[in-house]
Amino acid sequence: MGEVTRELRHVYSGKVRDLYEIDDEHLLMVASDRLSAFDVVMNELLPQKGRVLTGLTNFWLVDAASDVKHSLVSCNPLVIDATASGFLERTEWHGRSMLVRRCEMLNIECVVRGRLAGQAYDEYVARGTVHGMSVPSGMKLTDAFVTPLFTPSTKESSGHDINIGLDAARDIVGADALDEAMSICLSLFATASDVLAAAGLILADTKFELGYLDGALVVCDEVVTPDSSRIWPAEFVRSGETPPSFDKQPFRDWLSSQGWDRTPPPPTIPSDIIDITSRRYVECYERVTGHSLTDWYGE
Repeated sequence: MGEVTRELRHVYSGKVRDLYEIDDEHLLMVASDRLSAFDVVMNELLPQKGRVLTGLTNFWLVDAASDVKHSLVSCNPLVIDATASGFLERTEWHGRSMLVRRCEMLNIECVVRGRLAGQAYDEYVARGTVHGMSVPSGMKLTDAFVTPLFTPSTKESSGHDINIGLDAARDIVGADALDEAMSICLSLFATASDVLAAAGLILADTKFELGYLDGALVVCDEVVTPDSSRIWPAEFVRSGETPPSFDKQPFRDWLSSQGWDRTPPPPTIPSDIIDITSRRYVECYERVTGHSLTDWYGE
């Protein structure tokens, strides 16, 4: 196990992922079971979360939308070990690690919204717009847009990203890059929506990360997971009502009821809240992929 530790250089730790440098061309992204809300990481872990995020990303990029260009090389421990010698001995990383190519990241967050929810809903109620764009009047929570909307945001080094309109995004990345990013993200959103619909699920919105690899704009990081998306069971979606979702909503609802001021230290999360949230993540993986999580690497 020490061999891979010597070869990998820790580059960055986010709220969920740890990033390691393998060589000049490759990075290792390891998805932890860390649980966060309101930019604060909890003390408790969410069992299976990292495997779910990694397995779902692999499903979208390798199986469901294989025509989409991306930075993922493999999640297979044997393949990773060929590039990062000694990885096979790091069994705690199996199933939660992605061997990826280095990319020059696009300096905006690429969000696609198919339904009115979240921050878009808050803005719509306040001003009748979504990211400053005009949308039909009279819409209610969970209502579908006529066509999915590409709604970018900034990438902030600290604090929350800021929702912006297309003109502001164009100023940041350029017209050609924005047009290409919109095309990639809207196409992938349509594919994912169709796959989820077949599983009885609705993709309300999701966030994509894009970057340049060998001069081409490609998909990076996680793809259509419970952490980056709102995914609703179709049978429970009612116009104007908040539906249950396959994400950490039970955990967020519990937090909101605690009177916590959203600054560290966070409250202690009860085991039953951890259990139900973990089960939702696992159920999302299994409904979307059609496979048991026990069949994914790292079981």
